[in-house]
Amino acid sequence: MARILVTGGTGYIGSHTVVELMQQGYDVVIVDNLSNSNKDMLEGIAAIVGKQPDFEQVDCNDSVAMKRVFEQYADIQAVIHFAASKAVNESVEQPLLYYRNNLMSLVTVLEQMKAHGVHHIVFSSSCTVYGQPTANHLPVDETAPIQVALSPYGNTKQINEEIIRDEAHANAALHATILRYFNPIGAHPSAMIGELPNGVPQNLLPFVTQTAAGLRQQLKVYGNDYNTPDGSCIRDYIYVVDLAKAHVKAVERMLNAQTEEQVEVFNLGTGRGLSVLEILETFIRVTGVNVPYEIVDRREGDIEQVWAKPDKANNVLGWKADTPVEEVLLSAWNWEKKVRGL
Repeated sequence: MARILVTGGTGYIGSHTVVELMQQGYDVVIVDNLSNSNKDMLEGIAAIVGKQPDFEQVDCNDSVAMKRVFEQYADIQAVIHFAASKAVNESVEQPLLYYRNNLMSLVTVLEQMKAHGVHHIVFSSSCTVYGQPTANHLPVDETAPIQVALSPYGNTKQINEEIIRDEAHANAALHATILRYFNPIGAHPSAMIGELPNGVPQNLLPFVTQTAAGLRQQLKVYGNDYNTPDGSCIRDYIYVVDLAKAHVKAVERMLNAQTEEQVEVFNLGTGRGLSVLEILETFIRVTGVNVPYEIVDRREGDIEQVWAKPDKANNVLGWKADTPVEEVLLSAWNWEKKVRGL
């Protein structure tokens, strides 16, 4: 079976994707510098799959170290590139860190792919490239206009997509699939892997579960004066296991030459928008655990409302996110309880 290089593979989405790849028989080598992840995820992956993937603690910005990885694993046939800094508000505060890490890591990966004859890449992008879509572009399909980014994080995703397109134009052998995620949540049903942010969580659901577990005093809801039914932001929350499976589909599609397009783009979401307060209330209902929260000022860089029109991914990629949100929220709580020994 083909070997797949997964950068950022001990991270949240990366680790779940590694599980899905290995369960489909792929050999996997993970490259991760552990800057925002934990090596313990390797044991969680092994507990689910029955063996550990190969692992190299390497920074994707380090071209010498990445060259060694490609030389050591000469049978790599495709790359899934997750490795990136990913917090919107942190990117507003530290833009140079985001531009250096997120842009140079992709450039380095593409350089080493070209040097070692690897022609397939799946790129982890984001719905942030659409900015705040206008009403006539909600739900968002792949033809929606790319708008001026509201954060340096979002801008790095836009620039990375342009880098991939430019390289594909110059290199006819390169095939790329760009997956624009909406909002991944939840954990593997085994509770062996899940979202484990370093420090204070930047995403909603880990903050909810950590508050429910007593690690945080209360949850902050950033704004209740948006133009939405309950005033809080609306997002398309997608189960991370469903999301991981889309990466396997994308790899298979390229390796089996099921498309002649050099660069394909897919929106990955459920097609349903839920507000921050809806997620919070649903979590409290399905777990029976109270989550104290307070409404605070809006956060710079946040988008008011966005959700996907996933028809292309459903019909062309043959993939669908259909796990009920109640089940997803319970999976996140079960993971939190396991991590905290509750």
